[in-house]
Amino acid sequence: MNSKLKQPIIELKNLSLNIPVISTESKSLKKKILKTASGGLLVKNKNNAVIHALRNISVKFYHGERVGLLGHNGAGKSSFLRLISGIYFPSEGKFISRVKVHPMIIKSFITSPELSGEHAIRCHYLFQKGNLRGYEDFLEKVISFSGLGDYISLPLKGYSEGMSNRLLFSILTSSKYECLALDEGFGASDASFFEKAKKRLEDFIEQSGSLFLASHSDELLLKFCKRGLVFKNGEIVFDSNIQEAIEKYHELHN
Repeated sequence: MNSKLKQPIIELKNLSLNIPVISTESKSLKKKILKTASGGLLVKNKNNAVIHALRNISVKFYHGERVGLLGHNGAGKSSFLRLISGIYFPSEGKFISRVKVHPMIIKSFITSPELSGEHAIRCHYLFQKGNLRGYEDFLEKVISFSGLGDYISLPLKGYSEGMSNRLLFSILTSSKYECLALDEGFGASDASFFEKAKKRLEDFIEQSGSLFLASHSDELLLKFCKRGLVFKNGEIVFDSNIQEAIEKYHELHN
């Protein structure tokens, strides 16, 4: 076998991620901010607080693996997806990635709401590709699947929530990716779009080379994943095949 195929595509070595929470507001507001912070343990002193989102993680992943992430809300799953996607950087330890991980965890556009839907598509394409080669075909696919028609030329601020969801979903699922980080909490769209979006999402996942899927759905995890990681308080407490990981997760939370 080619030695390159044996090489992990992602490695984490004794990795920790600490996220500072800074607030100059009242204690009550600061308490509210801390309650909404996602993941890990909180360490507080008189003036600030730090979320220990991920702690002492050492793990390797190889090309073609389908990995399910399990754990209650705040266990560290979303922080892990953001870290392997390059959105977060480790506070301690080493992170090595030999593949570009595409995060399907974004729930908003990267453009101003004053700009049009077409501008949102263009900005996403430039951000992902670094150029506009092939952009016209991409634009046509997104408009066609979203069903927005002429509304694509209107400012995003005038879109309903359903229209925004349809556009964002269409943008994020109109390309193939070598490695995908997917948060099940990402909304597919409004009810009239659901069945179409569900089929599209299944095809999208199947076409990815490697997959990291955070989900509370046993059915979804068993369908798409072979390996499972169970998170608790920012740590990976179990790493095995997906069936055993699901059983361990329920054992820990019963």
